Amino acid sequence: MYDSRRFLIDGAWTAPEGRRELDVIDPANEESIGKILLGTAADVDAAVKAARAAFESFAETTKEERIALLERVASSFQKRIDDVARAISDEMGAPMKFARHAQAASGLEHLTTALAVLKEFEFEELRGSTLIRREPIGVCGLITPWNWPINQITCKVAPALAAGCTMVLKPSEVAPLSAHVFAEILQEAGVPKGVFNLVDGDGPTVGEALARHPDVDMVSFTGSTRAGVLVAKAAADTVKRVAQELGGKSANIILEDADLEAAVKRGVLSMMSNTGQSCNAPSRMLVPRERYAEAVKIAKSIAAKPVVGDPKSPDVTMGPVASEAQFNKVQRLIQKGIEEGATLVAGGPGRPEGLTKGYFVRPTIFADVHNEMTIAREEIFGPVLVMIPYENEEEAIRIANDTVYGLSGYVYSGDIERARRVARRLRTGMVHLNGAPTDPHAPFGGYKQSGNGREWGREGLIEFLEVKAVMGYA
Repeated sequence: MYDSRRFLIDGAWTAPEGRRELDVIDPANEESIGKILLGTAADVDAAVKAARAAFESFAETTKEERIALLERVASSFQKRIDDVARAISDEMGAPMKFARHAQAASGLEHLTTALAVLKEFEFEELRGSTLIRREPIGVCGLITPWNWPINQITCKVAPALAAGCTMVLKPSEVAPLSAHVFAEILQEAGVPKGVFNLVDGDGPTVGEALARHPDVDMVSFTGSTRAGVLVAKAAADTVKRVAQELGGKSANIILEDADLEAAVKRGVLSMMSNTGQSCNAPSRMLVPRERYAEAVKIAKSIAAKPVVGDPKSPDVTMGPVASEAQFNKVQRLIQKGIEEGATLVAGGPGRPEGLTKGYFVRPTIFADVHNEMTIAREEIFGPVLVMIPYENEEEAIRIANDTVYGLSGYVYSGDIERARRVARRLRTGMVHLNGAPTDPHAPFGGYKQSGNGREWGREGLIEFLEVKAVMGYA
């Protein structure tokens, strides 16, 4: 059992003002594996006060001092990476191998990427007689989700530290355990008191208090578009910066000259990775009509590949979705797809055969989908792929862009120049050509209702900096 009923405020683990307990549920067996306390606005006040007091000195640290700090954090993280992976597997159901080599590994990757960016970054530039300075924005409220808990924490905390900011983290109350391990890692690395603070709680209480707080200079939020709108409204009265990484309904365009079997296989397995709980998942597969039947047949065979079950079993490749609420949402949308006339190719409602407990979902594929169906428009956030036929390249691009989201896109083609041409026309913040993986040095973020900020790499550091022009400097 995890006992995480303390907050990290001003360098010390303290009993919070809020005393309402919340069980942390293992989604694989629906049993409690730990407890946290839900914070209050008073807890947020205390944490922000600590961060504000620490900012004056931390903002004045040298680049070299922050490089040394991030090196210590990365070293401490590496030593405890198995603890991080175990917590992630326990709290949100990721299979252990995936938790270790993808989920936890992404945290270390963001730390080392921020370190590399910081080493090369110039905070001052002389333009004629004017000095352009990039300075830390101040106290940052960081609100993170449950689907990639450490990934989303580190891709905010690492650049914030590199910039010289102080911060208050509110991790998801669904998956808070890995955040507590990470807070211990930061303590072990010698992060000065007050620079990093952790307050558990729900969105309507702690999240809103952070967003509204007059002494918070920036809010960096990752989560649903619905919640992101609420954060932005709460932050508006104090005109603070709001960086948002929100939902997605990414199109995967397979052009007729692509290697169909390889593209469909990669698209299905990518959709099922992390049990479909990734905002940039390729959830709409667009296939030329003349090759559609073949593609559906391939997809059906690949959908049988994931081994669904106990995340602690070494043979399992897909765990449960992270919570009862998410399970119910996915089941509702699968049923909606059936009701709206889509053809169920694989999977469907209910748990996989042999599983009677836990929030397990059957790997599901729908064919004969058109872009007006609910399952083609709503972010399902589960292992559910929709397959949409198209007549020509122009129609494929139109369908891909016909969404309120604009996070990611995928293009497969035997002609790289053609793939590049299609990529230029997609209204998305990212495009993957022929299965290219994510790049930790490239900006991560989207257009439209997928958000307005960028994380990762150089752009991720810039989000935490203000720009000052000093005229007559030289």
